[in-house]
This record gives sequence, C-alpha cells and structure tokens, in this order.
Amino acid sequence: VSHHVSSTHRLSLFFLSLQTLCLAFISEISFTQHNLHMFRLCSKRIAFSSQQFRSITSLTRAETTTNQLKSLISSSSPTFKANYEALSAQVQDLENVIGKVKQHGSDKAKALHRKRGKLLARERIDKLIDPGTAFMELSALAGHQLYDYDLPSGGIITGIGRIHGQECMLVANDSTTKGGTYSPVTVKKHLRAQEIALQNRLPCVYMVDSGGANLEKQDDVFPDREHFGRIFFNQATMSSQGIPQIALVMGKCTAGGAYVPAMADEAVIVKGTGTIYLGGPPLVKAATNEIVTDEELGGADVHCRNSGVTDHYAHDDLEALYIGRRIVSNLNMKKEASVNVRPVEDPLYDPEELLGVIPKDPMQRYDVREVIARIVDGSRFDEFKKLYGETIVNGFAHIHGYPVGIIANNGILFGESAAKSAHFIELCSQRGIPLLFLQNISGFMVGKKYENGGIAKDGAKMVMAVSNAKVPKITVLIGGSFGAGNYGMCGRAFGPRFLYMWPNSRISVMGGEQAASVLTQVRNDALKKTGVEWDPQEQDAYKNKLRAKYEKEGHPYYASARLWDDGVINPAQTRDMVGMSLAAALNNPIERNDTKFGVFRM
Repeated sequence: VSHHVSSTHRLSLFFLSLQTLCLAFISEISFTQHNLHMFRLCSKRIAFSSQQFRSITSLTRAETTTNQLKSLISSSSPTFKANYEALSAQVQDLENVIGKVKQHGSDKAKALHRKRGKLLARERIDKLIDPGTAFMELSALAGHQLYDYDLPSGGIITGIGRIHGQECMLVANDSTTKGGTYSPVTVKKHLRAQEIALQNRLPCVYMVDSGGANLEKQDDVFPDREHFGRIFFNQATMSSQGIPQIALVMGKCTAGGAYVPAMADEAVIVKGTGTIYLGGPPLVKAATNEIVTDEELGGADVHCRNSGVTDHYAHDDLEALYIGRRIVSNLNMKKEASVNVRPVEDPLYDPEELLGVIPKDPMQRYDVREVIARIVDGSRFDEFKKLYGETIVNGFAHIHGYPVGIIANNGILFGESAAKSAHFIELCSQRGIPLLFLQNISGFMVGKKYENGGIAKDGAKMVMAVSNAKVPKITVLIGGSFGAGNYGMCGRAFGPRFLYMWPNSRISVMGGEQAASVLTQVRNDALKKTGVEWDPQEQDAYKNKLRAKYEKEGHPYYASARLWDDGVINPAQTRDMVGMSLAAALNNPIERNDTKFGVFRM
C-alpha cells in the first residue's frame, strides 16, 4: 500500500484483504467444530467484526451440526442390552470358527513344514507387509464344512496388504492342507482374488507352495472356463494391462502350477524348498526312466543359473520375502487421486454399539440411520429425498475420509423407493462417488395394487442403474438378503468390488418361513387333486424340514464357504473394512464418463 494512503485506510484495506482470505479459506475447507472454534477465537483477537463473516460462519456451523445423525438409542436400555448379548454371541462364535481356521492344517503337517525351514502361509504374509499395518484377509471361511475333508480357508490365503505403502493382492498357498493342492473352492478363491486385483489394479504377489490340482477332484478343477487354467489367463491379461505379477516360489510348483512363476513379471525361488517343474520325479521316471531329485529337476540353481525361469535366488523364506518387498518398491506405481479425501473423523457413536442396535428378533424393524451413524465419519450424513420412498435411505457421507453414496434398506422396496435409488445412483455415477449398499431386504412389494402401479418397471430402473454404474460398489449384508431385493441392492451377481456379511445376516431366494409355506401349499394342492388328504402331522414335519434347510443354506457360514461373499465380519469392524476396501478400490481411478445406462422403462 502506498505511503500516501492514510493509516486508517491502510488498516481498512488490511481487514478487507483478511476478510477475503478468510472467506476463501472457509469455502475451500470443511471445518471440524474444533477448527471453527479456533477460527472464531482468532477473529476476536484481531477485532474482525464483519457481518458477512458472522453470517457465513454461522451457516458453516449449522452445516457441520445439522447433518450429524442423532441416535435415539440408549446403550443402557434393556432392549439394547438384550440385542447386544444376542449378536455378541454370534460374533463370538464367528471368532471361534475363524480362530480354528487360522491354525492352518494338522499339527503333524505343520511340524513337517517347519522341519523343512518354511514359514506358515500367514507368517509369510505377516513378514511381507509393512510392519504395523493391517492385512485385510478375504474369505477366511472358504471351504468351511464343504468337503469330506478339512480345508481351512479353502487351502489358500488371500487378501490385501500394504508393501512399501502400495496396496497389493496377496495370494499364499497353504501346503499344510492337502499339500496346497487346488480343490474346486481353492480355484474359485484364487480367481476371486485375481478378479479383485483386476478391478482395482492391485499388484499381485503369489507365495507359491502347491502340489497343483487335486487329482481326486479333477473334473471340477481342470477343464472348464472358470477352472485352473483361468489363473494363468488372468496373469497374462493383467500383465498386459500393466498390473504387476510377482511370484515367490517357496515350495513345490508342480504341473500347471509351474506357470504361476513362469508367467510372472518377476519371480523369486528359495534354494532347497522351492521347485518348479511340469512333471515331477515320479512322472519323469515313468515317462523316460530317468532318475532325478527335485532340486536337480527344478530347484533354485536350475532356474536361476540355467533355465532363466526365475530371476532372483533366495536362501530361505525370509530372504525371498525381503526380495519380494524390494520388487514392489521398484514398481514405480502411484495412486492417482480421483476423489476429494477429507481428514478422518471418528463417528460420534462407538461402532461397537452396532451389536446393540440390531434387533434380536430379525422380524423387528429399526431405523437403519442408527447403523449409518456408527460407521460414517463424524456421523455426518447428507440425506437425499428423505421424505420420498422412505423405505430406503440414500445419502452422502465419508468413511475414513473417502466420499461414499450410501443406499440402505429401511423396509420393503416399493416403486418409489426403487425409483429414488436409481436417481441417486445416477448422481453418484456422474460425480464419481463410490457406492455403499447396506442390505436388509425381504424383497419388493407384491400384490395387485403394486403390480398395476408398475413396481416391476420401477424395480428394473434400480437394477439397470446398479448394473451399469461404473463407480466402485461395496455391499454389506447387515440383515436379510432375499429374492429380487438382493439384485436391486447390488448382490454378488452385480459385481460389487467387495461384499461382506454380518453373522446375523441370511441370504436365500426367500425367507425360510415363506418358502416352507409356499412349498407346503403347492404340495397340499397337488395331493388334493388326487383325492389324498395330507396328515397334519406329516405336513408339519415337511414344513419343519424345509425351514431347517433354508436356515442352513441361508446362513452366512454356508454362503462364505462357497464364496458367495468376501468374508463374514464383526459388525463393529464394518467401518474399517469398508475404509480399507475404498482405499484399495481407488488404485483404479474413477472415470466419471465411463457410466452408460441402458433403456429405462418409463
């Protein structure tokens, strides 16, 4: 300011400039209440009294408080305590089952494994990822009670971990279970891990220790499109798209499995334990009468010095894992920001309270906003169309700083609810905002009135929107998932990047009670046409059998064993699991113009 301008004028200009800076600052930054308090103190200290500033700060304060969800649940109420006790028992059972699964194979198999100087699969993962960071294990219950033999975690450990800050898909064979061979569910789990890696552009690190295909199950492992060979197809296509493929050969790598390191971008092999060959010593002897050892046929010296199949020589598991970490550090990958990330805020309410929010009786209704308040940052939620289609709740929030559009069931789906959600999905797709579906749905409303009102076409709008939205989608089953409601709420068939289930959830074409009633009625009508009167006791027995069947097949353990999900989780861990899933998903930048919808039937 020129020295000719009066000191009063200079002071006015100073405050005007400061006012402009403050207003710009406010418009760019989402303040926490603490930030606003500190900023008000600073304003008073410099005698800043602009009416415009006061009105804007008041508006900002209102925005930061009015969009905070207020819980109406008391954690000291008898109902809360009863709910908490019931769901806690289910969570404890889940932790017990997963705890047993994480013990790997038999004690004998583990002792032999260690005698060979090898680390267990989960120990390898723990040494590979950055110290102090979490490993987000996927589908820990794969293979649970699926076969007439034990197959903990389906014989393979998969999940996402950070290596030098880079999220990677980790795949580790567990040779303490069936020698690390591939049963049908092992193949399915390996392919699912690769699908997640492809969708989210995550480098793959394979810790190979496998005897190849399970020969006893060859018809369900080898010949079809989504069988063993698809693993190598996926490696080839991912490598062609610049998604790194890294193999650490820490045990046997036999027959078709030999292509895992052979098709990797870089491969490490451990001396003395790592072997790669298309045909092992017994097959070689039978075919050529040549007698060779594992090491002579496909050991570290063969493949690092002679064949060139592998690139790095390690003396033990720890060295192989160290080399693997160095390979990842040289990938030169950078996560491009495609969303606006905010500072992380804890929810106002403890996520542990979710155990008391969910009713003990699954038929009892509750407000799903109580769930949302315990998983989103600051319990802040900007609801969309709150007064319309009230049986579904849509709105914008942040989880671990990442923006999300939430679609949560709050009752049965009516036409208005479906149309509202289709509109909301379009908004999120256009803005490049990931979607989070919280499923607790018995289905769409049925009846003459609703069919005449066009509920089928309204439901189709929602299904069309869900199917074509190209933003990351994450689904959590927090209750029932039945019938067409599963489709509208982004069930497995609709390609969510990640799908998790709570231990209280159930999934089937319809509820067990409804299915039992329908099938009993159909059979009773058929018997009446033949003149047969169905004995009431036999009818009850038939109905009870159907109820038990649906309860068993709709249980989350049954679903997870078959990889209908990516894991059964403690409700209190939902916020963290979704946050880590969003972080992984954003390795693949969101392109706002990618979404193209089909014809919406109006």
